[in-house]
Amino acid sequence: MFERLLPNMRVGSVYEIDLDVLAAQGVRGIITDLDNTLVGAKEPLATPELVLWLDKVRDAGFSVVIVSNNNETRVGSFAAPLQIPFVHAARKPTQGAFRKALAMLGLKANETVMIGDQMMTDVLGGNRMGLYTILVAPISPADEGFMTLFNRRIERIALARLRKRGLWYEEETK
Repeated sequence: MFERLLPNMRVGSVYEIDLDVLAAQGVRGIITDLDNTLVGAKEPLATPELVLWLDKVRDAGFSVVIVSNNNETRVGSFAAPLQIPFVHAARKPTQGAFRKALAMLGLKANETVMIGDQMMTDVLGGNRMGLYTILVAPISPADEGFMTLFNRRIERIALARLRKRGLWYEEETK
C-alpha cells in the first residue's frame, strides 16, 4: 500500500533535475505542482531563477502543465505571465486532473514526469497514472495550509513504515 507513495526520484529542488537524463529516457512533458514545488505557497509570482529554469526546460524541448489543488485565481495569476497551461482545483491524487494534463500535453504517461512536494497528492497521483514521479523538498513549509499540514502528518506515518520495511532511506549529508 505505502509503495505507491514512493517517488522514482527525490531532489532538493526542481533545479537539481537533470533534464538531459529525462530527455534521454524519452520524457517530453512535465506536469508540475505549484505551491512549495515551484515557489513558496505565499509567493504570488515566479522568481527570476524559476523563470530561467522554465526557459531552460522549454529550450530543452519539454512542454509544461501546472496541476494544482489550489484555486483558479492563485494558479491562473501565477501561470498566465509564464504562458503555462494549468489545471486548478485538481483534487490530486484523483486521476481526472492528470488525464486532463496529459491531454493538454498531447503525451502518454510514459513520456511525462510529475514533479511535486507531497507524497500524498503529487507522488500518489502520478504513480497511479503511471507517470515518472519526482519528489522535491518543500520550498516553504512554514506557509503550508491546513490540508497540506494534515497530509504531512500522514506522510510521516507512511515514511516510518517505509523506513521499517527498508524502502526509504535518508539522503546522506556531507
